[in-house]
Amino acid sequence: MNSVSPIVGVPCCTKFIGEHDFHVVGGKYIRALTDIAGCAPVLIPALGASLDVARMLNMVDGLLLTGSVSNIEPARYGKSLLDDTLPQDVERDETNLTLVQEAIRRGVPVFGICRGFQELNVAMGGSLHQAVHGLSEMQDHRGAEGQPAEIQYGPAHVVQLAPGGKLQSIFLGVEQITVNSVHGQGIDQLGEQLDVEATAPDGLIEAIRVRGKDRFALAVQWHPEWRASENQESRLLFSAFGDACRQYRQSRVS
Repeated sequence: MNSVSPIVGVPCCTKFIGEHDFHVVGGKYIRALTDIAGCAPVLIPALGASLDVARMLNMVDGLLLTGSVSNIEPARYGKSLLDDTLPQDVERDETNLTLVQEAIRRGVPVFGICRGFQELNVAMGGSLHQAVHGLSEMQDHRGAEGQPAEIQYGPAHVVQLAPGGKLQSIFLGVEQITVNSVHGQGIDQLGEQLDVEATAPDGLIEAIRVRGKDRFALAVQWHPEWRASENQESRLLFSAFGDACRQYRQSRVS
């Protein structure tokens, strides 16, 4: 890796493997960062209140919020838990929501994916539907249960891009793209200072950004990291994030 590559912090999930606890990040996110965005990933442990957020953000040029099997604790957005069988990760919640808020305040580039998309919304004061598939007006956005990953992460539906938005600019002016869909939760109340960048056919919000012409603080509900090198929109998205991180790095060192 080139020594001038921007450093991107990637917060971890907590996971027990056997009797031992680990802090982990999926390899597909790391590969997309290195191979397409041209960034050097640094994993951030899910230490919650013990993490020195200011010091960590002093070290990085961007923040990537990954997807996860876990969901954000509903108390974080003022709701009660509807299904206690769904996995939680309170250490990640505490770590990421604090990181996001401070990163946005500083202008650090932020890119959120799936759970990371939901984290950006909650960090900005928004709320979530805990079971989108249970809403009569919404389609089932979960992946095909029990099927191989190639099918679960296959094309699922189109999203309509906001005219004149950040995503439409990144995707070279197209009006819609086709995405995968592997999530049970989604945005209910949109957070403050957020604009909608894309919606699904049923109206569910699929992409958001923090307002500000010169900032990159964007998140998507789908999984662009899945086989990112094989998908034009994924390549464009990670390349745009990498460019934003390089610009931020240059502003810090100049």
